[in-house]
Amino acid sequence: MRVLIAEADHDRYRELLQRAAPQLQLVAGSEPAELAGQAADCPVWLGEPDRFAELLRGGLRPQWLQSTWAGITPLLADDLPRDYLLSRAVGVFGQVMAEYVLGHMLAHERQLLSRLQAQREQRWDNRQPRSLAGRRVVIVGAGEIGVAVAGFLQPFGVELRGIASSARTLAPFAEVAGLQELPRLAAEADYLVNLLPNTPATCDVYDAALFARLKPSAVFINAGRGTAVVDEDLVAALAQRRLAAAVIDVCREEPLPAGHPFWTADNLLLTGHSAAPTPPARLIELFLGNLQRYRDGTALQGQVDFTRGY
Repeated sequence: MRVLIAEADHDRYRELLQRAAPQLQLVAGSEPAELAGQAADCPVWLGEPDRFAELLRGGLRPQWLQSTWAGITPLLADDLPRDYLLSRAVGVFGQVMAEYVLGHMLAHERQLLSRLQAQREQRWDNRQPRSLAGRRVVIVGAGEIGVAVAGFLQPFGVELRGIASSARTLAPFAEVAGLQELPRLAAEADYLVNLLPNTPATCDVYDAALFARLKPSAVFINAGRGTAVVDEDLVAALAQRRLAAAVIDVCREEPLPAGHPFWTADNLLLTGHSAAPTPPARLIELFLGNLQRYRDGTALQGQVDFTRGY
């Protein structure tokens, strides 16, 4: 079987896949133009959605495409075909996303950025830090990644609440409510963490009305999708001290254009879409498991329902 790999780090993926499944014939590269000539002979594609979108737009398509991203937005454009199997990366991002969220929560409690500024000013800062114990964390998007993040946070003694498409009982959350309950839970949050996918139902969720409900001491962390946030409303809320800080990993337009107010907003930290890089070894494990399912004709892990968008 021939597999087309389209990845910035395609050499690493090819190396891991050759070692694990030497019977596969691999075609690898990073630019769609160099792969287009061989794509038609490869029934299985593995790689980054934005690279494959160009191939699909050019009339090529696989039997099955395994995304190396959790999000598959570039493949959902109205002008692209949907008559193929598509699976997104699942089960690989829990720890790296948890490390991102936890790292910024600890940095806030320990006042790391303000202490660095004090050092630069040669000003002694001996304010006492706080603990995460007892802090209420609301994870908006209590899916596979959200549950994994909650599991990593639980040993720190935080109170966990979640938001999902509908209310449910789900460990380790004390409560998981539907999206319509977000204003109520957000008002109680010390940390409001967005992990929502990009769907019509999740666009512009974080607007002026929601930010107005937050505690002035709350921290907003967006590691989901930039389309969930009304940018100007967040900037205004920070300027009006309606929340203490924001950590923004994802934006509506990436790279963020020059002059965008996020660059200069008070108490806003940009992290350049680096929250959860794909771990190649874990992704190859997922791919090989799905390859067997594909051959058996059974449902894939992370198989996308095009009508839902995930």
